[in-house]
Amino acid sequence: MYQTMMVPEFEQLVKNEKVNILDVREVDEFQSGHIEGAINLPLSGFPEAAEALDQTKAYHVICHSGSRSQMACDYLGSNGFDTTNIMGGMSTWRGAIV
Repeated sequence: MYQTMMVPEFEQLVKNEKVNILDVREVDEFQSGHIEGAINLPLSGFPEAAEALDQTKAYHVICHSGSRSQMACDYLGSNGFDTTNIMGGMSTWRGAIV
């Protein structure tokens, strides 16, 4: 089970709070621009790579459009993680990228 959030709401959250952002796009996509502070954990590396995550933290999961992040949230949520899927993903993100 996981929550969902649209990009405009997420952009406001990021401006006002420190959040744990998990970017599940592939490495080349991440390197071409991502939200500052995001952790890159490509969906293609699940579930092994997810073992490195801290289960006591909440994660906001983003990809390009929301599909891969939904799959990641399905997996993480079923394994006890507190996750929020960012619908619209980086394709609708209007904030700063690094």
